[in-house]
Amino acid sequence: MTPHLPVSPSSSHHLLDAAPTPASPAHAQHRRRRRRRMCGGGRGRGGGAHQVRCCAAAAPQPRVATGAGLRGAAATTRVFVVSDLHTDYRENMDWVLRLPVGGGGGGGDGVGIDALVVAGDVAETRDNFARTMAALRERFGAVFYVPGNHDLWLRRENGRYMDSLEKLTALLDACSELGVDTGPRIIGDLGIIPLFSWYHKSFDKEKDVNSVRVPSLEMACKDFHACQWPPDLANEDEALALYFDKLNDRNQDAIEEVKKSSKQILTFSHFVPRQELCPEKRMLYYPNLPKVIGSDFLERRLRTIHDNTKHGAACHVFGHTHFCWDSVVDEIRYVQAPLAYPRERKRRMNGGDGWLPFCIYRDGFNPEIYPALWSDYYNKNRREPENTQLAPWVAKYFSKYY
Repeated sequence: MTPHLPVSPSSSHHLLDAAPTPASPAHAQHRRRRRRRMCGGGRGRGGGAHQVRCCAAAAPQPRVATGAGLRGAAATTRVFVVSDLHTDYRENMDWVLRLPVGGGGGGGDGVGIDALVVAGDVAETRDNFARTMAALRERFGAVFYVPGNHDLWLRRENGRYMDSLEKLTALLDACSELGVDTGPRIIGDLGIIPLFSWYHKSFDKEKDVNSVRVPSLEMACKDFHACQWPPDLANEDEALALYFDKLNDRNQDAIEEVKKSSKQILTFSHFVPRQELCPEKRMLYYPNLPKVIGSDFLERRLRTIHDNTKHGAACHVFGHTHFCWDSVVDEIRYVQAPLAYPRERKRRMNGGDGWLPFCIYRDGFNPEIYPALWSDYYNKNRREPENTQLAPWVAKYFSKYY
């Protein structure tokens, strides 16, 4: 989706999809050259260069990771980020399996390591989740993870779990068995802190679109049917968001240790911490999307973690909305690097097969803001939350389907 030009949705278009327009060949070639420079060529795939956007994961107590990189004598710590792998799609699992095996491991001699941060929505089933994370562990010296909403769906688990909290426990147990970090950890000079979260409707504080009939959240969002919760937890209020936020309290001592011992800090979550990290409602095929994407509790928590961080030393990675994003808000850099669904990558101007995962850290955060359609738009244009006049491509969509 582009702010200026309408996009004609295909018949397979889903309410929650985004559809950027393709760049010109010359512009795309410029982007590829720029990406190669950003991380020294990135992680090679099939002889080509590609990069990773990365998050950090965590363990119950902070650990210092060291290791000899497998790419030469230089002692380089690199962190890559990606979200929304959705490896239940064959094309997405194939993408994971095409990543090079054995890169970025190391011994205990205190030099560099390659790490991958996965900001949720790995797979819908526990078995696919385990296969995916095992494959990633073969390809990176360290892998970090926080759960997304799709990870906790039960509709294809055949009664394996009583509710989504039981499945969450099973996923975290699988991570422990595979050596995937789900708690705070220090890698070189970088502290990586995963933050558990869930969305709540009151996160949305902008004016609703009332000029068209917008389907209800229950119709548009499968979480209301695919997840199952104990009676005292529900999507209808803030109970779930508070529950997941409080899960972070168990890591508070480790978080404080990371804050004291790290020169730079990367936090990450699946859900969105600020509403301005999503396009305005008039730009969206589903204008009520902001009601099911984010958490105010998440933003408050990450702000307490980054409260004393020096300028340029704080980054938060998120996922969920499938919008590529890279912007600085109130001295914290916010990044989203989603693999997303295959149909979305085909419409995205920079695809995803070549530039993901994205390298955000190479012995220090990459200071260059990565070009992404929507964050670029809002870096140049003022947000107008009171304007509810539908963008042309959204108006066309509603006139066709509703």
